[in-house]
Amino acid sequence: MNHDSYPDSYIRGILNTVKTIAMVGISPKENRPSYFVFKYFVERGRHMIPVNPGQAGKQILGQKVYARLADIPEPIDMIDIFRASEFVMPVVQEALTLQPKPSVIWMQLGIRNDEAAAVAEQAGVKVVMNRCPKIEYGRLSSEISWMGVNSRTLSSKRAQNLGTGFQRMGLNEAGQSGRKNDVDRDC
Repeated sequence: MNHDSYPDSYIRGILNTVKTIAMVGISPKENRPSYFVFKYFVERGRHMIPVNPGQAGKQILGQKVYARLADIPEPIDMIDIFRASEFVMPVVQEALTLQPKPSVIWMQLGIRNDEAAAVAEQAGVKVVMNRCPKIEYGRLSSEISWMGVNSRTLSSKRAQNLGTGFQRMGLNEAGQSGRKNDVDRDC
């Protein structure tokens, strides 16, 4: 895998299939990026598991915090790593001892460890480095554009209300109407 550039289909495939995500290095502080990402995926129905030895036994957004991946009593689909590059290899090594193994190791923006990626890929685990799943989800679902970000259009008009209740875009390439990134109104 070329880790300098990922096809949208690779990222979309990962984000469409992972349901249980363990976040290693999450902060309980509401102003930290790890907290934003954790909350974002909780709001999108993913089962998020916080991993932070300094917070073990406490709760973050209603979820019990674990000290290590090995302490988590259920299967994990994806490990999202919010640790510096030099600390990634031990996380990957621990992840590969889990039964079943996670299907994805994701290293956040600014985090890249090619050696750890090679070890994970050799064990059959997909790897994404130097990307944020929250940003990728928003980009691929058109949520970012839908909210007026990166639309290249400035307007004082309010966004069109597309229905009632909370609206969220999906990652599917075409929704029920056949349009790309159709709004998911069942949320």
